[in-house]
Amino acid sequence: MTNPGPRADSAGDVSSRSSGLFRTKSIEQSIRDTDEPDSKLRKDLTAWDLTIFGVAVVVGAGIFTLTARTAGNVAGPSVSLAFVFAAIACGLTALCYAEFASTVPVAGSAYTYSYATFGELVAWIIGWDLILEFALAAAVVAKGWSQYLGEVIGTSPIAHFGPVTFDWGSVLLITVLGVLLATGTKVSSRVSAVAVAIKLGVIALVLVVGLTYFKSSNLTPYIPPSQPGERGEGLRQSLFSFLTGAGASNFGWYGLLAAASLVFFAFIGFDVVATTAEETRNPQKAVPRGILGSLLIVTVLYVAVSLVLTGMVPYTELSGNDATLATAFGIHGVTWAKNIISIGALAGLTTVVMVMYLGQTRVLFAMARDGLMPRKLAHTGKNGTPVRVTAIVGVACALLAGFVDFGTLEEMVNIGTLFAFVLVSVGVLILRRTRPDLPRGFRAPLVPLIPVLAVLSCLWLMLNLSVETWLRFVVWMLIGFVVYFAYSRRNSVLGKAPAT
Repeated sequence: MTNPGPRADSAGDVSSRSSGLFRTKSIEQSIRDTDEPDSKLRKDLTAWDLTIFGVAVVVGAGIFTLTARTAGNVAGPSVSLAFVFAAIACGLTALCYAEFASTVPVAGSAYTYSYATFGELVAWIIGWDLILEFALAAAVVAKGWSQYLGEVIGTSPIAHFGPVTFDWGSVLLITVLGVLLATGTKVSSRVSAVAVAIKLGVIALVLVVGLTYFKSSNLTPYIPPSQPGERGEGLRQSLFSFLTGAGASNFGWYGLLAAASLVFFAFIGFDVVATTAEETRNPQKAVPRGILGSLLIVTVLYVAVSLVLTGMVPYTELSGNDATLATAFGIHGVTWAKNIISIGALAGLTTVVMVMYLGQTRVLFAMARDGLMPRKLAHTGKNGTPVRVTAIVGVACALLAGFVDFGTLEEMVNIGTLFAFVLVSVGVLILRRTRPDLPRGFRAPLVPLIPVLAVLSCLWLMLNLSVETWLRFVVWMLIGFVVYFAYSRRNSVLGKAPAT
């Protein structure tokens, strides 16, 4: 069944001719829903706040750990080019997000956009996907924060109760952040601003000190020759390698392409800026500026750090799963840098968890307001924040971070995010055709070229993720279908509304 597109009624509202699985929720109705007194979010944020959120969530674990590991094990010095490839895919998609967010300034991000273009079933799928992305990302990064906490305090934040291990450090972080988010989004933005200032200062110090040990000869060969490696054997090989029979390899061009898919994790989160559109004072201008501005800043930082890192030491000295940014300084005897980097990592990871946590609550809040999740969750407290959703998400993330060993589940975050990016990019094309009349505070340039390139680049990155990640993603989606048909479809507010 295809969606024939919306029709305008006498009041200028728009409703869908479709029904059932592909019923769409009009842009006008989505915006009207934001004025319901019991579920109204407070508009406190500015373009500066959104830029801080974007930098806060993106500059985190990637710059302190992922850069060194990817250089040492997968790409060598070309890790800087891998960041550029990943940034291009993100940049193309960011233009599409910016147009959508300025057109539909409503909480929910890709979920809300999909409801207006593809219909309810696809909106549910993407909402279910975003729940996976944000919850896993918040829990995974919280565990990383806990590890750095252990280095700073000199003792492990993991307690053992027989066969059960409990990571109290990550649970403590999520609890404190939950209180902050329930207090108010503006307060969270101020905390993020302080943490961002700390980690940017640490990164600046790393660059200045690192340049004193820089040797251009360490960047040769820029793309090391391909080597056999354990990465990519069996179900752990990329889907592209599996389909083409390229086999498992590290470094070389296959390694570079695989590295782009891996370092994409470092950019995850800029799309969270779009989830705060409903809480922004002038979303038509502020949200595009926040999305594009933060992405530009972090791309420059990632490329600069990766070039300095691989110029400090030969990439072969960064091999292994325990290599970090501090490893390169340790090789040169700059041991004091380790503590400085650990402090920067704590600040960086704090804001990553906070903004991922924020994004999760806003998506779940939007789905609850539409009846696809229990409507009682779509309630805001006296501070204009969804306190109930914040508490529930906090408990779920704390349980995940406190008791679950994630292993290779981190890649699930990548595939979930890329899937959302594909739908948002296609959605821009659909909404340009079906609703050319809508006022757009920002218009993506060169449409349809930009959205098409965004889709192709995201699909390419998805192909370079492992087969086991694809299998897990399919299982999660199947569970989502069961939940939709067992509960969400019957309780949908749009489904219960009289036809227009």
